[in-house]
Amino acid sequence: MSDEYDVELTEEHIMLRDMVRKFADNEIAPVVDKDENEHRFQRELVDKMAELGLFGCPIPEEYGGNNMGYLAHAIVTEEIGRVSGSLRVAFNMQTMGTALSILRWGSEELKRKYIPELMSAKMLGCFGITEPDAGSDTAAMSTTAVRDGDHYILNGRKMWITWAPVADMAIIFAMTDKKAKHKGMSAFVMDMHSPGVSTIAIKEKLGLWACPTGEVIMEDVKVPAGNLVGQEGHGFGHLMQELVSTRLSAAAGGVGTCQAAVDAAIKYATERRQFGRAIADYQMVQEVIARMVVETEAARALVWRCAIQKDRGLINNMRETVIAKFYACRAADEVPNLGLEVLSAYGYSNEYPIARILRDGKVYKILEGATNIMKMIIATDALGIKKANR
Repeated sequence: MSDEYDVELTEEHIMLRDMVRKFADNEIAPVVDKDENEHRFQRELVDKMAELGLFGCPIPEEYGGNNMGYLAHAIVTEEIGRVSGSLRVAFNMQTMGTALSILRWGSEELKRKYIPELMSAKMLGCFGITEPDAGSDTAAMSTTAVRDGDHYILNGRKMWITWAPVADMAIIFAMTDKKAKHKGMSAFVMDMHSPGVSTIAIKEKLGLWACPTGEVIMEDVKVPAGNLVGQEGHGFGHLMQELVSTRLSAAAGGVGTCQAAVDAAIKYATERRQFGRAIADYQMVQEVIARMVVETEAARALVWRCAIQKDRGLINNMRETVIAKFYACRAADEVPNLGLEVLSAYGYSNEYPIARILRDGKVYKILEGATNIMKMIIATDALGIKKANR
């Protein structure tokens, strides 16, 4: 990674980056391929990440965070994502999609009960948006929440939910008034161990093999009325703002994937010899490496701009977040493809990490909003049809 970026980092940021990089290289890298091949969830590594305070960057100290901010969060997420795409998701499950949402809209009771537990990883989190028949069209979700005295009764099915098989709690988006469409959506904190909650693991995936993913089925699940996050009917607005947070983590993870591909390609190019010379000496290989480096650094710059804006108070910078997410996640797909060109046949083998990096990079164009949704938001903002930052 270019040290030129250090001019934008405080000494505290540099120390944090170096600490996380050392942890990732020493604790995660030696086991990542075995964990992935065996589809083994690395709970002990999540616990170690919590012990180091990695989940608490945008969370105040009073709730168990460290309040270092969003740029710190992006740096940490990139460094973990560089070594393991499966573990990168922890930053949305523990922080951006759960703790931060409760911090922004939840009651003080919910904040005290859940956020410290998420920061310490004593409790694992997830959030439920996507359904079998409702992906990008979130307002079409069919999960319902009906008020019944001091409780809401939840019924429905969520699909492609990261950490569903292992989570202890979830932020569930459901319709409290289906006739009102997006204005009838609400958000709830749901105990995943409640009666009526069941999960089905999705085992066959292209990548992220060490990341549990599944369906969440809710059958007459009783959720205390106090677990409503914010006000009834405000869930769609909360969801849109939550995605502004989770997309930053996705983008930062995408940069980590790019950097991993660059590192793998450079290592191979300097070691592999053909016609009596290292292949790094050949201009065709240099051209590919150059493109990989530029794509990675451009993506990082956009992610850091987005994070710095948030640290300066522009929390809901949807435009800049979407631009960062679009570019970094597209790069996370394309840069490993270029790495495969450098490694050639060896890159097609699981003997080298580029195959895993390539598989895991594909998902970034899908999660937290598909690429076409990002392009639509960017275009409608530029055309003045619908401003992203309102």
